[in-house]
Amino acid sequence: MALFVQGLCKQVANGGMAQFQEMMRQQLESSMHAELEKLLDTTTGPEREVSKKDFEGFKSLFHRFLQVKGPSVEWIKIQRPPEDSIQPYDKIAARGLPDNVANSLDKLVVVKLNGGLGTSMGCKGPKSLISVRNENTFLDLTVQQIEHLNKTYNTDVPLVLMNSFNTDEDTKKILQKYTHHRVKIHTFNQSRYPRVNKESLLPVSTNLSTSGQNSDGWYPPGHGDIYASFYNSGLLDQLIAQGKEYIFVSNIDNLGATVDLHILHHLVSQPNGKRCEFVMEVTDKTRADVKGGTLIEYEGKLRLLEIAQVPKAHVDEFKSVSKFKIFNTNNLWISLAAIKRLQEQQAMDMEIIVNPKTLDGGQNVIQLETAVGAAIKCFDNALGINVPRSRFLPVKTTSDLLLVMSNLYSLDAGSLTMSPKREFPTTPHVKLGSSFTKVQEYLTRFESIPDMLELDHLTVSGDVTFGKNVSLKGTVIIIANHGDRIDIPAGSMLENKIVSGNLRILDH
Repeated sequence: MALFVQGLCKQVANGGMAQFQEMMRQQLESSMHAELEKLLDTTTGPEREVSKKDFEGFKSLFHRFLQVKGPSVEWIKIQRPPEDSIQPYDKIAARGLPDNVANSLDKLVVVKLNGGLGTSMGCKGPKSLISVRNENTFLDLTVQQIEHLNKTYNTDVPLVLMNSFNTDEDTKKILQKYTHHRVKIHTFNQSRYPRVNKESLLPVSTNLSTSGQNSDGWYPPGHGDIYASFYNSGLLDQLIAQGKEYIFVSNIDNLGATVDLHILHHLVSQPNGKRCEFVMEVTDKTRADVKGGTLIEYEGKLRLLEIAQVPKAHVDEFKSVSKFKIFNTNNLWISLAAIKRLQEQQAMDMEIIVNPKTLDGGQNVIQLETAVGAAIKCFDNALGINVPRSRFLPVKTTSDLLLVMSNLYSLDAGSLTMSPKREFPTTPHVKLGSSFTKVQEYLTRFESIPDMLELDHLTVSGDVTFGKNVSLKGTVIIIANHGDRIDIPAGSMLENKIVSGNLRILDH
């Protein structure tokens, strides 16, 4: 080692800084490979083979991470996308539907990203198993939607779940309840990558176990991993052999992401030479969406720009609603044949997202991730479609949950639609305080979900409970100071009201 260091010092002394940096990179890469081999040696059999395949993907990502110099985009090269590269949804829908919708549906596979846990909402296990409406979970609603399509059009659209090592076991147990539903369900697992110590750039795990001391040592590497893990699972080839042509990919917690027959028809009706291989659904940005990724033209290609790629000096410009008017909903339509081609050519190029984390013990680590939409620049004839806001209805917090549980929406065959009784199509802005963060606690604070048909804005902070049949209209702000409690009485109607202090209705 001393000779190695002497050699490096000599290189620097001779002015070879670039060579020095290259030697350091090679040394780091060599150390990483050696540590990964040690991890593989801690197990045998099928688990070793699966991990070996995962590690090949990780090595490639780590190699690219070491090569990256500076930001992945030069701000001066960013252009607005050409007019025809983002089509309005109305234009697509105006073409109408063919007589035989079933022919289009027979070419489709629905893929849901199901790797996330419900921890941010205070729940254990997969997020997809949280009840969101009438005791139905995200997964129940998804199955109902696809079963409804298959029954209505006499087709066989399958559902594919991309699980992670965090969600796979619990999801597979629950899938048994759908055995008699008219929808075939397949699963595959996204990769499992090692978290890396921020200082040493080596794995923090000592073996391949995901329990005990090693439970924090692993992570699923973002949804950009879908291409490699789908291909490696063998499921991609299986579906192509069945005549499937496109996947519709979305987050399982986006309740607006239902199969759209107009977009599907647009894809399958294109002439072969002009086939669109990738559609990204985008929608108009509001002030609530300023962090969402947007579409740009960069070096002649349509490209997704995420906030993590934006130089600090330009973050405010990126958040501007006037310059970047749309954002990515992560509802994507992608050609199966194109995924296969790009994987086999090793031409899938996605920017690396470096995600810093601090583990429970205080150790600083990094996760190397990629985003599924970032691959848009690799596909031929890629297109953005500016869809109605109703196709983006994510449930990330209990504030979102309150909206979808309320009378703002009606539920039909697994799909939520805005109530016709609401006079304007925008959803209210709801902000529930920390007392509502966990689903169980949130549920105990509402005897029934308030009437919100005429609500514009709701802010609730502190120890607040709601009685039955409460109605909220206009702007309502309820703030219980520390130590105080506010009970909104049953049957109350609050319109453009601020309630603060201490309001408790006592039984006597």
